[in-house]
Amino acid sequence: MGSLADRFVPYGPSHWVLMALIVVGAVAFAAVGRWQRDPRTAVLFARTLAVATLLFNVPLLIYRLLPAQWDVGESLPLHLCDLAWMVAVLALWTRQPLASALVYYWGLTLTPQALITPAFDAPDFPHVDFIEFWGQHLLVIWTAAYLTWGVGIRPSWRGYRFAAAVTVGWGAAMLAFNSWAGTNYGFVSRKPDNPSLLDLMGGWPWYLGVAAVVGLAGWALLTWPWTRRSASPIPG
Repeated sequence: MGSLADRFVPYGPSHWVLMALIVVGAVAFAAVGRWQRDPRTAVLFARTLAVATLLFNVPLLIYRLLPAQWDVGESLPLHLCDLAWMVAVLALWTRQPLASALVYYWGLTLTPQALITPAFDAPDFPHVDFIEFWGQHLLVIWTAAYLTWGVGIRPSWRGYRFAAAVTVGWGAAMLAFNSWAGTNYGFVSRKPDNPSLLDLMGGWPWYLGVAAVVGLAGWALLTWPWTRRSASPIPG
């Protein structure tokens, strides 16, 4: 364990650098997608990014499952951010609209919230925990920007309904698993210790209902502008 001086501090220097990377990286990936005129080049780039995401995350996942690192409350890939990078790989490789919809909604709402109010009490850069947490989240956001504004895979009401159903189903599954294992994946069984938007939504279980209503309303607002356009979503 590092000293207090070595630990990550919310809104400290490293946090602000990462927040800047979110914006700069998202704009850059969207621009790269728009500049790609040759379909073969676009496919190659997307699949290269998919492989890079796998190469970043899979070794870290294996590392967490090693006996020396094992913690039933932290090691399993059950947080939504874990599922998000897996879906991002699928969306980059296949351009499947429903997979891309999950990346859009999760990557542009839930993942940024995790970065703005991080549930991260660990050493600062270059510790492996720091690299894993922040790298995982940034890759998902950059993928969402690339697929949506770069490649042009637009959200649709079908994608909205799919993302809502998957997310609610995941939340129900985590409630059941947490109850059985004594864990708190997804923070559906209790709020995180760090300050977050959930603090404004009441106690358990009420904050779950409030979060669902606010989240689904927000996703609807993020869908509506795309559906007003004359162009239909680009098929996968």
